[in-house]
Amino acid sequence: GETGELVFTSLLREGMPLLRYRTRDITTLNYERCKCGRSSVRMRAPIARTDEMFVFKGVNVFPSQIECAMDGIDNISPFSLIKDDKEKLLTEKLVKLTEYHKHNCQEYKKILDKLSYDSSNIKTYYDIPFLPVRLFKEYSLYSIPDEEIFKTMTSSGTTGQAVSKIVLNRSVAANQQKALVKIVSDFAGASRLPMLIIDSPSVIKNRQMFSARGAGILGFSIFGTDRTYALDDEMRININVILDFLERHKGQPILLFGFTFMIWQFFYKELKKIKNHGIDLSNGILIHGGGWKKLANEAVSKDAFKKALFEVCGLKHIHDYYGMVEQTGCIYMECEYGHLHTSIYSDVITRRPKDFSLCSIGEKGIIQVVSFLPESYPGHSLLTEDEGVILGEDDCACGRKGKYFEILGRIKNAEIRGCSDTYERH
Repeated sequence: GETGELVFTSLLREGMPLLRYRTRDITTLNYERCKCGRSSVRMRAPIARTDEMFVFKGVNVFPSQIECAMDGIDNISPFSLIKDDKEKLLTEKLVKLTEYHKHNCQEYKKILDKLSYDSSNIKTYYDIPFLPVRLFKEYSLYSIPDEEIFKTMTSSGTTGQAVSKIVLNRSVAANQQKALVKIVSDFAGASRLPMLIIDSPSVIKNRQMFSARGAGILGFSIFGTDRTYALDDEMRININVILDFLERHKGQPILLFGFTFMIWQFFYKELKKIKNHGIDLSNGILIHGGGWKKLANEAVSKDAFKKALFEVCGLKHIHDYYGMVEQTGCIYMECEYGHLHTSIYSDVITRRPKDFSLCSIGEKGIIQVVSFLPESYPGHSLLTEDEGVILGEDDCACGRKGKYFEILGRIKNAEIRGCSDTYERH
């Protein structure tokens, strides 16, 4: 019944000198007689491999244990843990994940070695080294065998700019989707709703190589039924398609999704030009993100954005979100009080630009994001190129626990990019 490495002994391999050989598979053997009557040794299905194992604080840890990161918290509400409980959860998971990536990604190991990283010195996840998010644009960083790659996601980037390439296996992709469902359901409800996507259907092309924009649409599509695109392939608003969609779902709540600048540029501005367009979205819930840089250039604030959409089509329930392809699944949704919220799957830290020390609550700093979901690549602790401020913790008026914060914009001189910033009309 003890778990160990499987070793085969064979007397039938006469063509080669292999009487006994190691398989590197980890399993358990049972020598008791089976109920079927056979008395030969029985073997469980392999649970891991020794060449993927690493030792953490004297304990053997296998990838399968890392991949079960979601199992213990499936029944916990995403915004229910108070500060001390969440810190304990994240520290335990992130320290183990750091060790896993150290042993399975040589490039990441070199970085940690240069920093003289020692897990025994880590008291909290705040102490875990962070990677600049830009590294994923310059290096291929992942911790899984090539044959396990399920999909590669790319960040947004204008012509000539490098893009991040994020490698996922099936278990990581599944966990990201689980987390996304839990988070969004807390704001939009658990039921799937008729969905109007304020974008063009042509954005969904290569399912193996997802752009941030395409990944966002596909990710949020799981919350919708009768998914309908409001724009045509030329990014022109399709009034008749929208009116037909609304007629089919008259009197029902509907879900809308899109990227902030594109909603403003190709939906709001076009609706404003059309008199008596007949589009009433008062039953709608809009989830949007990305593209605030361009709206800031047009002097459009978040309040002005919401007010304009209400005036042109009656939209009242509008939720912004903050997220990035480098930590897909761990989005930060805006509550009814205008605050972005961290969930139990991730956290936000703000650091001072001069020395990367921790900012106080209410102090502006560089945003660092941590999450235990990136198991296939070392993206669990990242320093972004965004500035923000943590407004409080565990005491938002909406009732959700955890930190709540505001994004103030890009760091000066940082490369400008965004899901909806990259569209160029030709």
